[in-house]
Amino acid sequence: MAGSSIMDTLFQRTLEDLIKGLRLQLIGESAFISKAMDEIRREIKSTDPHTKATALQKLSYLSSLYFYDMSFAAFHVVELMSSTRFAQKRIAYHAASHSFNESTPVLVLITNQLRKDLTSTNELEVSLALDCLARIATVDLARDLNPEIFTLLSSSKVFVRKKAIGVMLRVFEKYPDAARVCFKRLVENLESSDPQIVSAAVGVFCELASKDPKSYLPLAPEFYRILVDSKNNWVLIKVLKIFAKLALLEPRLAKRVVEPICDHMRRTGAKSLVFECIRTVVTSFTDYESAVKLAVVKIREFLVEDDPNLKYLALHALSIVAPNHLWAVLENKEVVIKFLSDLDPNIKLESLHLVMAMVSENNVVEISRVLLNYALKSDPEFCNEILGSILSTCCRNVYEIIIDFDWYVSLLGEMSRIPHCQKGDEIENQLIDIGLRVKDVRPELVQVGRGLLIDPALLGNPFLHKILSAAAWVSGEYVEFSRNPLELMEALLQPRTGLLPPSIRAVYIQSAFKVLVFCIHSYFSETEINASTSCPGNVVPPESELASEMECPEASESETHNASAIRKQEENFNPRVSNQSFKDLSEDYGEQIDTSCGQTSSLASLERNVFTDESIINMLNKIELAVGPLSGTHEVEILERARNLLCFIELIRQYLPNGLIQKEESLKMGEIEAYKIVELMQDAISDELGPVSVTAQERVPLPADLVLLENLADLEAVLPDIQPHLNSLSLGSPFLEETPGVPLPTHQNIEELEPTKESTSLLTEHRRRHGLYYLPSEKNDVSNDYPPANDLKSQDDAEDLVKLTEQSLVSKKKPNHAKPRPVVVKLDEGDLVPTAAKPQSKDDSLSDAVREVLFGNESNLSSSQNKPSDRSSSKNKGKEKLNVDTSELKKDLGIDKHHHRNSSSRKSKHQSHGKERRHRSSSDVGDQRDKNGEEGTKKSSHHHSRHKARPRTDAPSSVTPQTQVIPDFLL
Repeated sequence: MAGSSIMDTLFQRTLEDLIKGLRLQLIGESAFISKAMDEIRREIKSTDPHTKATALQKLSYLSSLYFYDMSFAAFHVVELMSSTRFAQKRIAYHAASHSFNESTPVLVLITNQLRKDLTSTNELEVSLALDCLARIATVDLARDLNPEIFTLLSSSKVFVRKKAIGVMLRVFEKYPDAARVCFKRLVENLESSDPQIVSAAVGVFCELASKDPKSYLPLAPEFYRILVDSKNNWVLIKVLKIFAKLALLEPRLAKRVVEPICDHMRRTGAKSLVFECIRTVVTSFTDYESAVKLAVVKIREFLVEDDPNLKYLALHALSIVAPNHLWAVLENKEVVIKFLSDLDPNIKLESLHLVMAMVSENNVVEISRVLLNYALKSDPEFCNEILGSILSTCCRNVYEIIIDFDWYVSLLGEMSRIPHCQKGDEIENQLIDIGLRVKDVRPELVQVGRGLLIDPALLGNPFLHKILSAAAWVSGEYVEFSRNPLELMEALLQPRTGLLPPSIRAVYIQSAFKVLVFCIHSYFSETEINASTSCPGNVVPPESELASEMECPEASESETHNASAIRKQEENFNPRVSNQSFKDLSEDYGEQIDTSCGQTSSLASLERNVFTDESIINMLNKIELAVGPLSGTHEVEILERARNLLCFIELIRQYLPNGLIQKEESLKMGEIEAYKIVELMQDAISDELGPVSVTAQERVPLPADLVLLENLADLEAVLPDIQPHLNSLSLGSPFLEETPGVPLPTHQNIEELEPTKESTSLLTEHRRRHGLYYLPSEKNDVSNDYPPANDLKSQDDAEDLVKLTEQSLVSKKKPNHAKPRPVVVKLDEGDLVPTAAKPQSKDDSLSDAVREVLFGNESNLSSSQNKPSDRSSSKNKGKEKLNVDTSELKKDLGIDKHHHRNSSSRKSKHQSHGKERRHRSSSDVGDQRDKNGEEGTKKSSHHHSRHKARPRTDAPSSVTPQTQVIPDFLL
């Protein structure tokens, strides 16, 4: 075996050989790696440590670059960790750091090895163990190795000590109770004379304070001393990050800290430190105008720098200061707008954010025009960033900054025609939402929708199909505002709509149905008005408007006289929403229409004589020609709407004049029947839609007796009193419904009608898998997880459903107050998407432990002298200094003791002491701390070996500071 190991060592390829071989493999790299992996699997089992180390080194390289799994070598890594040679130990620790995780089975085997290396006299071995522990530490490892790390926190070797400080982040994360032992010693390192140790300690506290700054507020004096005295820029940057968090919790702290920060900003030449000072001021010290002005001056200096990194940082700082001090952005608006054409995409995005921060109701038109010009010249990605920013800013707070909605709707239409536009979903939502909320903009909205529908370039762009869907819906829903509904119908039925997805085509057909109903209803309305006038003839000749004026010369004069009056009555009469008869209409208008001749349509927006016999017949023919082929499509949504439209035309056509000579009586009766049908259909779609709260469904009370089930398998258990007929509920077959005079088929007859099993086995299997696409069957053994639609079995059920639908669609109208902008319907609540309520943040275990160390021990020194943290912190001079026995630190912390006690758990023990402390001066409190600290030090010097295992029993788990925790001299 030894010989074999020697041979493996002599002919083994090293990592350098492996890398050279990979670089020479122009093709067949995977084969070369597979061969190398086979060699590694064989070599790593060798008993020779050198062979094993080389194999493990190559495996780590391949795993890092090609993500090969090296879990099979975990045990060999543990074996190599115990090697006496440092080079081999280093390879093993690197492999463990790279491949081990909490689920690695052999992780429990390295505890003793780590403990041995952590206590080694060789600082390089200690460093290896600390580096590995910082990456792979688990709860068990952090708990078991906590004493060794605690010892290393006061090591005389700076190289080891600063790494031990860094390891505390991982240890605190995995084992928060370690803070009760190690936290005070960690604070001691802030007072070290070595800048490397101070830098490491400040870095740890910077990370800890970013998660829970409140727990580290008592350490503000130490951080302030470092801020004033330190000359290390990186240490100052981390301290500034800490103060940016603490100042938000204690406003009085800012008054003391803001001046040193401004001094650093004026004197330092390091750009990184200047920017950190700027960010600290604009985020946490915005109330100090002088500091903000100084920060803005420094930002302006960054903006004119040639370095793109400094430009980006300056723009980022302006975006932070913009919400509270917009003047800082306005002073630099020329430079900001210029950066929209910069080569760096990050700079362009930041400048775009700043431009949108300047938008208000006074300049939204100008800024939007400038941004659209930039969008036309930009690349697709930045173009859509611009469009998205405009859309999100304009719709903020229910279009708060929009005064002219006609302009904004036309702007949405222009956005849709930008070549690189991919914001179809957002534009669709806003077109529909504006139509629902703003009534005054609906005429312009229909015009914009018509322009989008007839634009052939939009049909071929899949990103804009949603916009076409919104345009079609708007055109059908508000067709009464269209000047030429017949042209709108042609746009909805144009042949190129076949390029659209089925869901969009379904909207087109439904809108065409609404337009058809409106056109026929308006046609009968004009005929009825003409019939009620004194002019001879019941039907206006379709040739021209001049013919009607020749027959009734007074018509043109009365039309001009009554135009304004009819416009005033427009709101009272709307063919889409009006249910009153035309006799009542003529009575309402009075003299306005009783003597007028010709066509006096109440729709001022419609072109004259647009609805004639010939135009209606042509429109019906076009619909049948365009929609007829869709009656055989496989798309359910298109099929349903197409057949509804065709059936309505078939029903109406028999009552319409077709150009042939008919008797006046039959024609009049036919028109009456057709009018009843159209009026009924008009009533069905006439209710105006309004905005719906996104939380509307949540406010619907759930019936107490409602049981929601996945299917109807246990319907008999839910409704035991109802005995359904055969197959009436399982498959909903229309062929088995009971009809008068026809009995239901018996089970035997059904079996006779079924085909043989041999001929239908494949069909049955296919039906079982794809039953959704089959028509209902009489067979009772075919599973169907989709319940049938509810059939209206009685007229009463139908009436109840109609009433319920009418009630749900009635919009609550608000009074229209006089405003300089159109009325925008806003809901009392639910306009914004609800955000999930964040649970009340509770201090985690680490915060509890830190607060217990900083607050709990201070208020109960006499009862906590024998506790682990006090005993562990009394072994050397530095620990005695932090154990509240040094006048400088106790004066800095300045904690009022009796306010940090838990009254429910300590009142009986310390009531008398608490009363005495209320009247003591700060010097008396400091003297008492000195005495208690010395006494606790003497009594607890011999208990260090058991400090980590004994829990605290009488100290509260979470103590919230109630009083000032920062000394007055700092505030």
